[in-house]
Amino acid sequence: MQLCDINEINALLAGHGFRFQRSKGQNFLIAPWVPERIAEGSGADKSTGVLEIGPGIGCLTAELAKRAACVTAVELDSRLIPVLSETLSGLDNVTVVNADIMSTDLEALVRERFSGLTPAVCANLPYNITSPVLTKLIDSGLFRTITVMVQREVARRICAAPGTADYGAFGIYVNFYALPELLFDVPPSCFEPRPKVTSSVIRLTLRPAPAEDVDKELFFRVVRSAFNQRRKTLVNALSAGFPQLKKDAVTRCVSAAKIPEGARGETLSIPDFAALTRELERRIRDDSAS
Repeated sequence: MQLCDINEINALLAGHGFRFQRSKGQNFLIAPWVPERIAEGSGADKSTGVLEIGPGIGCLTAELAKRAACVTAVELDSRLIPVLSETLSGLDNVTVVNADIMSTDLEALVRERFSGLTPAVCANLPYNITSPVLTKLIDSGLFRTITVMVQREVARRICAAPGTADYGAFGIYVNFYALPELLFDVPPSCFEPRPKVTSSVIRLTLRPAPAEDVDKELFFRVVRSAFNQRRKTLVNALSAGFPQLKKDAVTRCVSAAKIPEGARGETLSIPDFAALTRELERRIRDDSAS
């Protein structure tokens, strides 16, 4: 069966009485070069156990199964389980799990399914859950690489450099824990139903340790404060985010971190945010002790 052939897809889905549900972000690939390039870009090989999220009818799953030692595909829509049983029949290194990835115990899954293998993620993510899924995957610390197709605007935010319009808190979070790489774009014509936006495939290589050795909770509080009010200067934004500190104390922290007083958060790199976090941590500690 050609899993990217629109006529075969329609016949397959009709045979199972399946209708697309926009609420589930279902857009199935109809261009065979796309799952081939995604699977190849993931770097999966016989030493890899791959977690796939939202396999749809299994076109990417089948490509991953050719390369990886095993694939576990987590599909939320129970209507697709019999479809996948048909399309993936004969692939003995594939397991399909009918579950919500957001409530899945990833540590247990990796332990049970990928013992002795290098765990990785490769998926065409449903666009409506991209950020929470990526956050859960990164926070788990279980995966060497995460290769996903997302909306192009999300990919740009993740890969954005300081001082650009796409640079923001979520991109900083991803880069704090991983090294992102934009692999290629996928036009709307490659999907059925056709989405309104272009997609991009990115690969995240997880860092062996976070980019900076800082108090992570405080670091991301600083980042959120800086971007919650992007039009304000860093000093004013942090004064609002840290009301326990007087504005002149915040100004001194910014200066001590070697950041210009009139700077805005969108111009700061991760090392800049880390330096600022350390100064604020010192100030908060000193104020608590006095």
